[in-house]
Amino acid sequence: MSALPAYLPVLLQIVLAAALGVVILVASHLFGHRMRRNPIKDSAYECGVPATGKAHPRFSVKFFLTALLFILFDIEVVFLLPWTFIYREFLSFGLPVLLPAGFFIGLLAFGFLYEWRKGALDWER
Repeated sequence: MSALPAYLPVLLQIVLAAALGVVILVASHLFGHRMRRNPIKDSAYECGVPATGKAHPRFSVKFFLTALLFILFDIEVVFLLPWTFIYREFLSFGLPVLLPAGFFIGLLAFGFLYEWRKGALDWER
């Protein structure tokens, strides 16, 4: 017996998704408005205020550092939250289950203290 009948719904969904994408692109090309280029209408509208400066401004390194720190501690919550929900099941196992979680929290605390000592959390620098 072939495995094709088992995968037929998945194959059908992939084909339908690809076909829908092609249909949307073709319909947009056929029915989309075609106009002559106009610099006023092609400019970005910012609530009536003329655009000034570059389209891609440079951001401070502090912005990226804050984003990375947020991601670090956000991932901490993602890993620890499910662990806390099933903590009641771990009570019977005791210390062998708590050690990895303690190591994980300790490693994150070490990273936090390292960033604090390096001045990454100072906004005035």
